[in-house]
Amino acid sequence: MQLAKVIGTVVATEKDPSLHGIKLLIIQPLTDDLKDTGKPIVAVDSVQAGPNDLVHWTASREASLVLEDSFSPVDAAITGIVDDVYVQDAGILDKEEIFE
Repeated sequence: MQLAKVIGTVVATEKDPSLHGIKLLIIQPLTDDLKDTGKPIVAVDSVQAGPNDLVHWTASREASLVLEDSFSPVDAAITGIVDDVYVQDAGILDKEEIFE
């Protein structure tokens, strides 16, 4: 499981027919201690995430498995919304603490 923060949306006037009706979001991958890592990426949204949500996501072949058409041309997919993060040394963090 990889963590990310939703930082934007994508509007596409043309896309593969298997992606019609599927929301595309821009996510910023995060490290285990919730710091930005790497460049933002576009991911399909299978869980109705929104701006500033902390999400978990998957990449590669597994990403397309969240869609009805599992052969859709997808590189990344949001697979869940994270409510809390438990870091053994830091205790339980809620979303407001994470994104202050």
